[in-house]
Amino acid sequence: MRKHWIDNLRWVTVLLVLFYHVIYFYNNKGVFGGIGGFGPYPEYHQYQDVVMYILYPWFMPLLFLLAGISARFALQKYPSKTWFKARTRKLLVPATIGLFVFQWMTGYFNTAVAAHTGTFDGMPGVAKYCLWAISGIGPLWFIQDLWLFSLLLLLVRKMDAKDKFWNACGKLNIVWIIMLGVIYWAAEQLLIHNPRPDSADGLYNLYKPIFYFIVFLMGYFVFSHDNVQEALKKAWIPLLGCAAVAGTILIVTTFGQDNTTPQYLGSPLNCLYGWLACLALMGWFQSCFNRTGAFAGYMAKSSFGLYIVHYLVVASLGYMMKTYTQLPPWSLYVILTMAVFMLSPLLYELLKRIPFVKWAVLGE
Repeated sequence: MRKHWIDNLRWVTVLLVLFYHVIYFYNNKGVFGGIGGFGPYPEYHQYQDVVMYILYPWFMPLLFLLAGISARFALQKYPSKTWFKARTRKLLVPATIGLFVFQWMTGYFNTAVAAHTGTFDGMPGVAKYCLWAISGIGPLWFIQDLWLFSLLLLLVRKMDAKDKFWNACGKLNIVWIIMLGVIYWAAEQLLIHNPRPDSADGLYNLYKPIFYFIVFLMGYFVFSHDNVQEALKKAWIPLLGCAAVAGTILIVTTFGQDNTTPQYLGSPLNCLYGWLACLALMGWFQSCFNRTGAFAGYMAKSSFGLYIVHYLVVASLGYMMKTYTQLPPWSLYVILTMAVFMLSPLLYELLKRIPFVKWAVLGE
């Protein structure tokens, strides 16, 4: 029997990612990426940036947890080779070939600021195109990580071929499940705290491969168990309350800081809020949203495609409105939010009807 709560939680989280990127694109808190805010902090207050502080501590870890759970279920149905071949088509193809077919357009807008400064003057067209393609990775770092984790999982499974460790993880009660947050916190400490500007340290801190792989394995080994899920289902209300308290304290005490720095991400309060939010949301959706319908079914099938294509809408329209119009800031947020949620599905529906593009960009 399909667990609809996983599908529903995944597509709801993806929609939150879309909204997050609207806010992030115009942030003035020093978060890397986007085009910047409408004035320097703290002189100019952008209270809408609070969305980043609410969502960033948990929404990507939650997606990796759900991916780990789904990997366990899929590998119980399909042979490893069949599953990994499907993962390669779905994840690696869009994150490599898709860059040169579609994401280069996102890269064009990501590098538009540098282009205005004359950085690309004299650069051959082919070199610019390749640079745009690489710069267009954007949110696709997630699926690049996920493909690598899928490969590593096949090796990990051989170490636990008889499921002894998996069975042991299924015996954890709610106290031990919460205490896994210590591992979650420890994994965040593996970020590079003083990234060197002339190295790949920044990319490592973006991809966070060790941290997210540990979270992915938690999904596979721990949260794929029915009794673990049931424990979260029973405790979702207090978990959600505790997460809300931790999140409120975190936001009140840190608003204005760059919430993507290693120091911020590795702080005990950020990790506590992120972990409790992941647990609470999994329990909440099991309790209240373990069902489907026409819209939920469509979103479950389409959320991956929306994730793939949405940032082109954010980067292109967001850049052009701020650069070439005098619209008030509030209207930019409204227009960009409406565009992301309306144009991304249309773009996805168009691309999936073009045979080669469907394979290269969407992995279908």
